[in-house]
Amino acid sequence: MEPILKVNNLHISFQSHDEERPAVRGVSFEVYKGETLGIVGESGSGKSVTARSIMRLLPSPPALLKDGEIVFLGDNLAAKSEKQMEQIRGREIGMIFQDPMSSLNPTIRIGEQISESLIKHRKLSRRAAKQEALEILKQVGIRDSEVRYQQYPHEFSGGMRQRVMIAIALVCQPALLIADEPTTALDVTIQAQILNLMKHMQQRLGTSIILITHDLGVVAGMCDRVAVMKDGEIVETGTTEEIFAKPQHPYTQRLLNALPRLDEKKKPKPPGLIIPGEGKRPLLEVRSLKQHFNLGKGRVLRAVNDISFHIKEGETLGMVGESGSGKSTTGRSILRLHEPTGGDVLFHGMAVNRLNAQEMKTMRRHMQMIFQDPYASLNPRFKVMDIIGEALDVHNLAGSKSERKKRVEELLDLVGLDPAYAIRYPHEFSGGQRQRIGIARALAVEPKFIVCDEPLSALDMSIQAQVVKLLEELQQRLGLTYLFIAHDLSMVKHISDRVAVMYMGRIVELAESEELYTNPQHEYTKSLLAAIPVPDPKIEAAKKRTLMEEQTGGDKYNLNQSSLVEISEGHWVAMPTG
Repeated sequence: MEPILKVNNLHISFQSHDEERPAVRGVSFEVYKGETLGIVGESGSGKSVTARSIMRLLPSPPALLKDGEIVFLGDNLAAKSEKQMEQIRGREIGMIFQDPMSSLNPTIRIGEQISESLIKHRKLSRRAAKQEALEILKQVGIRDSEVRYQQYPHEFSGGMRQRVMIAIALVCQPALLIADEPTTALDVTIQAQILNLMKHMQQRLGTSIILITHDLGVVAGMCDRVAVMKDGEIVETGTTEEIFAKPQHPYTQRLLNALPRLDEKKKPKPPGLIIPGEGKRPLLEVRSLKQHFNLGKGRVLRAVNDISFHIKEGETLGMVGESGSGKSTTGRSILRLHEPTGGDVLFHGMAVNRLNAQEMKTMRRHMQMIFQDPYASLNPRFKVMDIIGEALDVHNLAGSKSERKKRVEELLDLVGLDPAYAIRYPHEFSGGQRQRIGIARALAVEPKFIVCDEPLSALDMSIQAQVVKLLEELQQRLGLTYLFIAHDLSMVKHISDRVAVMYMGRIVELAESEELYTNPQHEYTKSLLAAIPVPDPKIEAAKKRTLMEEQTGGDKYNLNQSSLVEISEGHWVAMPTG
């Protein structure tokens, strides 16, 4: 069988001042009709550059196609003019981009953006194009298509926007679909829905798919074959079963070993170390915490709706749930980055929410935060010396200039960075290195409690593993206590002692980590766990997921008529009252 796409010896460089930097070096692969090829690798490996080169979407200059062929249905796309490519894009090859919000035009209604391709490529009338657009909206699972057709992108959730992107990519029934990290920004349940949708559309239309991702769990459930990229080169290819069962290249082995697996038991604490929280009183107590936001016109968002929990000294409490569940708002309310609407937050028995401004400034020495986006949370105009040193200055811990410099260098060394990096700016670091700088800044004032707010979501899998290992080592060395907020339940399982599951501002289940994952009781917890892809093709093929429909409002589990009940020692579940 002839492949529908054949990439042969592709070389792409980027012009930077007076030098060329190779981004793709000698890449070759094929894609056959109806199959899914996964291209995996870490940030900077050349995955997205390769994908965009197929669509001829790289700006030239600075991107330079130095050599190679991109043969699609017998034609070399590398030799096509821009006008010829305009006829191929959308009609013959569709593409789903990573961030649907930046890919959709915010000033044009959703329906018109879908109809545009039909009018241009299939020469349909506006009326006929609208009917086709309404039909594809239904096929991708968007209800009330007549209403949704007239709405703008900002009126859709992240998962629904990604469905629109799939509709646009597939509406002309292309032979090849390129999906560039299509689920990276989505929660696990929405991710599972989108992947199932892509599979369904592929089976219906016979479309070939190139799936670009760094999530090997997604690859295990979606792909027929896999190409592993590193530093612009494909270092290993094979069937999905071969790659996962018998990886040959050391880099592939490292990627697979870095993955925390939901179906594996939580690793025990290292011998000889104090078991976190054992026999100790709570360091932090949260009692009936509420955080409501006034949306105007009498509408109130109950982002955190009467939750209570505690964290013992040296313990890590994981907090999981989908976007909008109230996880991050809980963390920010504890630290009074949002002033709580009600309830109490006790730290060493002291009511944090009742402190005045000066008392709260002193308290912040003991309670710090690691933010989700390491780049956005670091001042781009400051050198690392001043980013970390500023915390020392605010709390009068710096001493002399030489003492300040020494302390900053000690902190960089503590988080595994070269002290010489102190004179660099944030843009000169990788994502993983920037997150280490954020951790060093949080540690500068010697806190006892740290809120880790999605600290891994912007990082590759292997970098995530490094940062988790660092956090665990720092916890043991410094006696730290963590509230670890994330939507990646696999990683949360392995770092946390106990896990709280949040849904619509409420805690619906709370238990020890292993107990929660092996014996989930609440239907929402079960749905979250069922949606998580496992990096094993056999398990993914056999798994039956209980997927939830995307929540569009309303109290699906009747939480307002339920309360937390202890069903066994330390295992709490929201149960109906009355």
